Amino acid sequence: MVRCVLAALLGGVMLAASAQVAPSRPFPATALRGQIEVVQPPDVVLNGQPARLAPGARIRGENNLLQMSGALVGQKLTVNYTRDPFGLVMDVWVLTPEERSREPWPRTAEEAQRWSFDPAARAWTRR
Repeated sequence: MVRCVLAALLGGVMLAASAQVAPSRPFPATALRGQIEVVQPPDVVLNGQPARLAPGARIRGENNLLQMSGALVGQKLTVNYTRDPFGLVMDVWVLTPEERSREPWPRTAEEAQRWSFDPAARAWTRR
């Protein structure tokens, strides 16, 4: 009986410890870095310019869980994002402090074309 209780406690502690270690999110090579503010969904301000969320856009918070755009109204967030073929904002990842410190990361499509992306390291280098 005591062994079962100890095993359960140890398992719970190990599970809690592993849950606190956030895995590195694999951002696609097409993701750009920027500042976003949700104004009135689906309208956003992206890097100081008006933009729009695509139908079916996905916003993932720092914990990588989906967030509703309405819950983010008025917040200015540092994000990685992708656009769909029509130029609408499709995927948004709200960055953690560790992810924000990962530099360099392109802010424009022109930078992404000039820089090199290492898919194994999931990192950019300036050429």
